[in-house]
Amino acid sequence: MHYQTLAISHPLELTYGVAPQPVTTRSGMVIGGGTVYPELNFTLPPMTIDQSTLPEIRRQYEQIIDGALRRAADLEVPGVVIEFETLPPMTEHPQWGLDIARVLLEGMAKETDRSGLKSVLRMTPNDNREFERPPLMRRGRYWDAMLELFDGSAAAGAELLSIESVGGKELHDEALVNGDLAGSIFSLCILGERDMRFLWTTLKGIADRHGVKCAGDTACGFGNTAMVLAEQRMIPRLFAAVVRAVTAVRSLVAYECGAVGPGKDCGYENPILKAITGCPMAMEGKTSACAHLSPMGNLAAACCDTWSNESVQNIKLLGGMAPTCYMEQLAYDCRLMNTARRHGKESAHQLQRWLVESDVATDPQAFIISPESSLALAKAIVGCDSHYHAGVAVARKAIDLMRAAHAQGKLRIAANEVQWFDTLRDTLDELPESESEFIDLQLGVADKTKFLAAEYGLKA
Repeated sequence: MHYQTLAISHPLELTYGVAPQPVTTRSGMVIGGGTVYPELNFTLPPMTIDQSTLPEIRRQYEQIIDGALRRAADLEVPGVVIEFETLPPMTEHPQWGLDIARVLLEGMAKETDRSGLKSVLRMTPNDNREFERPPLMRRGRYWDAMLELFDGSAAAGAELLSIESVGGKELHDEALVNGDLAGSIFSLCILGERDMRFLWTTLKGIADRHGVKCAGDTACGFGNTAMVLAEQRMIPRLFAAVVRAVTAVRSLVAYECGAVGPGKDCGYENPILKAITGCPMAMEGKTSACAHLSPMGNLAAACCDTWSNESVQNIKLLGGMAPTCYMEQLAYDCRLMNTARRHGKESAHQLQRWLVESDVATDPQAFIISPESSLALAKAIVGCDSHYHAGVAVARKAIDLMRAAHAQGKLRIAANEVQWFDTLRDTLDELPESESEFIDLQLGVADKTKFLAAEYGLKA
């Protein structure tokens, strides 16, 4: 599929709880159908993961699912998305990950029997392909193990398939620390696009075989790495915001290959994707502080269809185990959004405006995913004939939007970053018009010890 028009054309319609293409689960949850659902993401406390600790690991996940779902039922939530992000050994040894998926599915079924709580499992195997150096993207033991886990979990009852894929990351990290926008576009829109197409075509086959749904990918290893580096003052926030806009081109490929959402929570590019595809999206913001800090804690909720928390460790807090406490926080945030929507469009839009206004002027990374910016960026992407041209166009549009907002006093940019407007624009102006010429130029400067061009269908 190639998207040529937008599914959403007005900022007020790029809003929480409603998507033009809602997703219905087997339990009857309609994601994007008018209700925002909490999506809980959790992980283990620091511990060794090996054959000897598997009984304790299973006990930990039983505790997590039982406590969190009991709290969700007590708070009368209309439904819950449970995301299981595997840790690397659980994907390397697919049976370990599958055993835990079954623990979660059994806990979900038990709570449904007890209280009637609706739930659905999102399965997100860790992408271990980068553990091979240089990475093997289309073959090898890490690829085979990952597919085995996807297939087994889909057969067991996981209805939503997602991943934080890493194709292109082996070059992108260096591009970030060097402020290399051309290298970022090459990693995301050439390498990343090709890897995404190969990966998601394969995952769509698994999903179809088991009657489940491809939910979506995230450029977490690219855009969120940029965000964290910017929060640590290691790279300019303005540069990180432009990179975020470009990540949408890469993440869109999953939907071109048949993904239907909800897009994965840590993809802050999801508002742009929702505008293009109309598919529902998970988002995270203030409730992800357990895993990383971000500058868009309220604004991120403005167009969410599930509201998530990022991975929280199963540790004891004063209120209870951390995943249970986070379930409560998510439930109350969703209850507020759903209450506003029940009061009618104007009330829903008012809350959306407040969520946006509280963050939009404070940081370029918040500004770039606001509903208005997201629609403008989405329009830049769909108007292009290739992913390379889309990456260049969306980067240019992001710079123009931020420059205009800064000039109008609507966006704060640190004084020492203003020069990056011209630096990044000059980089874009110097890029070749031809994608093939761009690929040849980048292959000429790329570190051949870090990646294998053939793994992306390219000739070195």
